[in-house]
Amino acid sequence: MRFYLMLLFVLPVYCIGQKPIGGVSFLKMNQIANDYVRLGLSIGQYDGDFVDAYYGPDSLKPTTPKQAFFPKDSFLRAVDNLKVQLRPYESDATDQVIRKRATWIESQLTAFSRRIKMFSGEQSTFEIQAKELFGVEPPKYSEEHFKSLLRQLEKILPGEGPVVPRFQNLANRFIIPKEKVDTVVKTAIAESKRRTKKYIQLPDSEDFRIEYVTGKPWAGYNWYLGNFRSLIQFNSESTSFVDRMIDVASHEGYPGHHVYNSLLEKNLFKDKGWPEISLYPLYSPQSLIAEGSANYGIEVAFPQQEKIKFIRENLLPLAGLDTAGLTTYFQALVIKGELSNVRTEICRRLLNGKMTDDEAIRWTVDYALLNENDATHSLSFVKKYQSYVINYTYGKDLVKNYIEGQGGSDDHPARRWTLFKILLSNETRPADLIAKARE
Repeated sequence: MRFYLMLLFVLPVYCIGQKPIGGVSFLKMNQIANDYVRLGLSIGQYDGDFVDAYYGPDSLKPTTPKQAFFPKDSFLRAVDNLKVQLRPYESDATDQVIRKRATWIESQLTAFSRRIKMFSGEQSTFEIQAKELFGVEPPKYSEEHFKSLLRQLEKILPGEGPVVPRFQNLANRFIIPKEKVDTVVKTAIAESKRRTKKYIQLPDSEDFRIEYVTGKPWAGYNWYLGNFRSLIQFNSESTSFVDRMIDVASHEGYPGHHVYNSLLEKNLFKDKGWPEISLYPLYSPQSLIAEGSANYGIEVAFPQQEKIKFIRENLLPLAGLDTAGLTTYFQALVIKGELSNVRTEICRRLLNGKMTDDEAIRWTVDYALLNENDATHSLSFVKKYQSYVINYTYGKDLVKNYIEGQGGSDDHPARRWTLFKILLSNETRPADLIAKARE
């Protein structure tokens, strides 16, 4: 009980950064938000994957050493206590900002509960994880759906025989030699940054650095360090297809994770003094917005024809690669993008005990069109992060439909960038995107 009481002790830290104008509700909300942050950081003492980023004050970090055991019950009680405190503000009809903050924190706390249970060893279905961690119910896809996409792909690929080796033979023309990867990566990031800054004003001090790593289940990762700075890591063991260099540069950097975190820190934490945004819990609805917007951000920065043009005129010459087959390759990539939903189905079936690891590898090769090495990396990602994979596919679909449903299409790039910036600058729940799409 002593741990529980210490966890909920409220320090008098209300406004961090520029002091905004606010009344009693604002101060009370910040008290709750401070306890939300303290709780998340305390959980992170035990669960190394819980906190993806934190850039708030040291005063909210745990001051007592972690216990010898994971205090599951104390953490769950703390979550419930915060939810009770939030209820009056979730139904506040007089202050829309306070109401939105309260509902956003509440959805994050639901994810806290599920992750606490998962970390303590409690098994759950794919559907429960998706709903409670990320606030969504992803659509189901049959194996026949993926087979029908392969039949479409078969019609455009050169050569004869099975589809997978034909696609891989085409894709292998565009693998960057290892000694050229760094140059191509930096060129792709510089261009994605240039395109982003044309439409989005970023803090003058924003910056990033690049590292190349091995032994990771992902192709790239953004570690947001606070004060508008990021560490962007690239996995040297992943196959370096030229199109993926733009994808990773945009997803991890501009206008993806680096921009998303920088805008939240600038607009909500520093300017408005909202403590809750300083904590980014990896397993939360916030990640669906983060990953979905980062994946859709690739299209925002590089519409299809512009992406092909930039690769043909800039990246392929730098990599010393021929342009032959590039148009066909990108036609195939459109279908491959639709096939990416297979990762959701693989995860669903693995978590629900309906698929073995060997079957997952086969599906990844046959339907995601990955080679054996990349398929193995993909499986290791699913095994570690579980239902998190939905954020890349279904998350992107939700963001895309939300923005394009309001007129942010290829034909109206300025409006698309404006809507995209608004999305990245606010506390948005997946439920908000779904509700807007239903209007």
